[in-house]
Amino acid sequence: MSRRLLVLGWHNIDPTPFYPADPGAGRRGFERQLAAIDRLGTVVPLSEAVDTLAAGGELPPRAVALTFDDGYADWLDAAVPALDRRGMHGTFFLVSDILSGRIGAWWEELADAFARVTAPSLEWAGRTHDLSTPAARRATQDALKDELKLVDRATRVEAVARIAERIAPPLSTQAPRPPMFLDWDGARALAATGHGIGSHTVTHPILSREDEGTQRHELTASRRALEEGLGQTVDLLAYPNGNAGDYDDRTMSVARGAGYRAAITTRPGLVGPNEPPFAMHRIVLTPLTDVGELFGKVARKGTGLARKITDRAVRSLTPTS
Repeated sequence: MSRRLLVLGWHNIDPTPFYPADPGAGRRGFERQLAAIDRLGTVVPLSEAVDTLAAGGELPPRAVALTFDDGYADWLDAAVPALDRRGMHGTFFLVSDILSGRIGAWWEELADAFARVTAPSLEWAGRTHDLSTPAARRATQDALKDELKLVDRATRVEAVARIAERIAPPLSTQAPRPPMFLDWDGARALAATGHGIGSHTVTHPILSREDEGTQRHELTASRRALEEGLGQTVDLLAYPNGNAGDYDDRTMSVARGAGYRAAITTRPGLVGPNEPPFAMHRIVLTPLTDVGELFGKVARKGTGLARKITDRAVRSLTPTS
């Protein structure tokens, strides 16, 4: 038995503008990952693992909890069926205003604008960014994405809209696309599968960039909306973005006060018995990450190299043309 937990996290399965890949590669990769996890670990529901660790109990050897962020529509026809075929449990973290259609996903909107780019360059914040080649566009997108994570949500949303206007034709000229994210009907269908549901805030802000009142609203209103909309208790939280600078002591205090039992980050590492329940480690994957290699590194050397493995998988998704 063990008192350590490996929490793994995904976003989408199928390719999107922000997570590009060859058609079908995500589903094939995810199936391979689940096969490796089935062989190398023991999947436990995140909620049960949180309770067990809080009570000082023991988990199965190589215990693994599977999580998913943001509310991508492919969860219903890709992630859930793949999990169910292997009898595995996942926990899915939803953004309530994305479900309601009140907001879009800023990171996908930014990536979509760069995928449709027609401008040769972008003047932004006193600098000229070259957009003449795929490599230059990707470098500019990555740089702007990182800069936009340092500001509050309102500033970020306005900036994405202005950047899109400058570099790409209006979306109204594009052919309709299938929905990228679940709506409330989709969320209810997801909840009916028996997998876990958690909160990922109301509008997906980077919480540490917001004042305490905004943080409280994001955490309390999202929990209330999900519980009322889905008819079940929602008391697990995933911090948006979730790196060390994206939440702080104030955020954790607000989360505890909002009635959550635990919160997960994207800081790689194992969850141990002394892990703060509102700063649980997690390793975020893409469907192309080599999970077998990841398990090997964790077993031999701990999680210090996990980020390198994940970063390599993300780089492999970068478009080459």
